[in-house]
Amino acid sequence: MEKIRAFLKRKNVVFSAKRYFIDGMSAMAQGLFCTLLVGTILNTIGQQFHIGFLNAVIVTIGKGDGAVGYTIGGLCSAMVGPAMAVAIGSALQAPPLVLYSLIGVGFATNYMGGAGGPLAVFFVAILAAEIGKLVSKETKIDILVTPIVTTLAGVGIAALIAAPIGTAASAVGKFIMWATELQPFLMGILVSVAVGVALTLPISSAAICAALGLTGLAGGAAVAGCCAQMVGFAVMSFRENRWGGLAAQGIGTSMLQMPNILRNPRVWIPPTLASAVTGPIATCLFKLQMNGAPVSSGMGTCGLVGQIGVWTGWIQPSAQALANGAAPITPTALDWIGLMLISFVLPAVLTLLIALPLRKLGWIKDGDLKLDL
Repeated sequence: MEKIRAFLKRKNVVFSAKRYFIDGMSAMAQGLFCTLLVGTILNTIGQQFHIGFLNAVIVTIGKGDGAVGYTIGGLCSAMVGPAMAVAIGSALQAPPLVLYSLIGVGFATNYMGGAGGPLAVFFVAILAAEIGKLVSKETKIDILVTPIVTTLAGVGIAALIAAPIGTAASAVGKFIMWATELQPFLMGILVSVAVGVALTLPISSAAICAALGLTGLAGGAAVAGCCAQMVGFAVMSFRENRWGGLAAQGIGTSMLQMPNILRNPRVWIPPTLASAVTGPIATCLFKLQMNGAPVSSGMGTCGLVGQIGVWTGWIQPSAQALANGAAPITPTALDWIGLMLISFVLPAVLTLLIALPLRKLGWIKDGDLKLDL
């Protein structure tokens, strides 16, 4: 047993929830962002503003009736599987030959996983990366052994589990979206609070939303919850952190507050209660739907990705949203007002109002929200 432990340590194979579910999922979300989300944004901008080079087909794959043309944005989106796998491998500190071999593994797994491809990639990339690390530099022909083992292990595992995982993830996502349509008030609260809390925790709400394929009203509730956490913490801590903290949390991440939350969990009450209010307002009053790339549902105001996702969903719904019955719309003034209120105004106002009595009670004290910026 000691020899096995020593071998795993030498190979940097660490069976850790933090490494897999925090570092791995965070990296996965970055891979999603840099491919699928960026590709969607580029395609939408190109079509809406008639930018020639963004609309031009730059690569055609296949021949005859089976040929598929790709724009710049289309190519970015098509590379989502490899990007996620490589990002996860990087988070697991995979050596170069393992890391590069995950490109093919990620592409195959995402394809095999169907609508739930991102979650399948998450598990398969972890297994393939760890197996690749075990054989890396163990032979004199490492240049052949490591890529072959990593690729065969990854694709083989994907052939076994990608489709079932993808189907399960898709089913859970569809159930959440169905339940939100059926009970928009209750599910608006539950989805908004749950995804918002996940965003502030050191896990990736974006990766969770992508894995479940959350779009529609459920996606809108998720956007509301994330915005409540980010904007809420940003304005609530303004007296301690000023403009730098406002920007870091408001368009960065509320995860910066986790050390303060651990010291005083009561500071989490105002933005969380705010999300419980904005979620059902989004689903019941404004009928806010997020029909862009599902990853946008879990981004909130980070780089304004949530808002851009809502906008792209209005103009050009993602493939996942289209599969769930979405259709392009021409946004009205009420749609824009709802987006602004849910994203910025209500989270700020509600969080400040809820925090006020908590400060008077001494539950939240000056300095409790101070960041080390």
